[in-house]
Amino acid sequence: MSSNPKLPVSHPEPQHGTGLYRVAIVGAGTIRGKEVAEILGDRNFPAVDIKLLDDDESLGQLETVGEEVTFIQKVRSEQFDNLDFTFFASDPESTRKNWKLAERAGSAIVDMSYALEDSPGATVRSPWMERELGQMRTPELQPGPAVTAHPAAVVLALLLTRIAKAAPLKHAVATVFQPASEHGQKGMDELHEQTVNLLSFQQLPKNVFDTQVAFNMVSRYGEHSAPTLANVEERVIKHFRRIAGDAAPVPSLLLVQAPIFHGHAFSIHVDMEGPVDVEAISRGLAGEHVTVVPVADESPSNVGAAGQGDILVSIKPDTNDPNGVWLWAATDNLRVAAITAVESAETMAATRPRGKIQ
Repeated sequence: MSSNPKLPVSHPEPQHGTGLYRVAIVGAGTIRGKEVAEILGDRNFPAVDIKLLDDDESLGQLETVGEEVTFIQKVRSEQFDNLDFTFFASDPESTRKNWKLAERAGSAIVDMSYALEDSPGATVRSPWMERELGQMRTPELQPGPAVTAHPAAVVLALLLTRIAKAAPLKHAVATVFQPASEHGQKGMDELHEQTVNLLSFQQLPKNVFDTQVAFNMVSRYGEHSAPTLANVEERVIKHFRRIAGDAAPVPSLLLVQAPIFHGHAFSIHVDMEGPVDVEAISRGLAGEHVTVVPVADESPSNVGAAGQGDILVSIKPDTNDPNGVWLWAATDNLRVAAITAVESAETMAATRPRGKIQ
């Protein structure tokens, strides 16, 4: 994740007839918000103005926008006037508090906080899966909120859908190793502080996880942590069902908090209807967004996946079951989430008049 996103230079006043959109990132100071800003620049999203908004903790923080430096501003109702797209990369509470302000001002909503996943009119989106399944979205002049599918659900859905296309798939079991960055900067800071304190024999901070995660792996947090790992498991399965439909069977899932700062890792066992053809599965998996790593090469890892948009995956037959195969995969969780958000906005852009104040 780069700290220097390349974005169009912000303009203080609306520009008519430019064919460009006005964008805001709520939660611009968060690691998700910064990743969205970077992806907007990487994909040359047609934005003439990008407002960086956040809560009191990040007010006045300097961020690079293109070749200029801009400030993160306070979230206020007037900040949403004349916007085309608002990305909510903040915490769920902030999204619930502010999204109606943006909607009433005419802005399309992209929710990365999952606060709106069960709201009327909201749709859980994964453009990767929509393209994989050949789904054509009906243009809407006033679309409901687009909720980005959980990055782990996107990875599982894409891999299992492609395997199911290659050969009959019976069932899958997945263990997902979750990084601290899924809890934002506070989660990463707590993992760092726990690691340092353990090495110096000091008391461990437990404000985020309410348990020891440094040098440790757990399948549940302490009772005062929110969201719980069980809650996240439920979200991943729910999002998998919404984006994959009947294209692949829903996997049995176990989420494990790993002592890593960044990047998801996946251990997936796939049970096929008949003997496994590893070459056929490899060919079926390879393609857009998926890089199949040969056995002779370095194994996929969360470190190797950092900064990449692809899913890195290796394949190994199950020596105890001729119908079974193991997948080991790794992804940059923040990048997958940000790409999902920006691509969702791109698909919504077709119905919005460009260069016109809403």
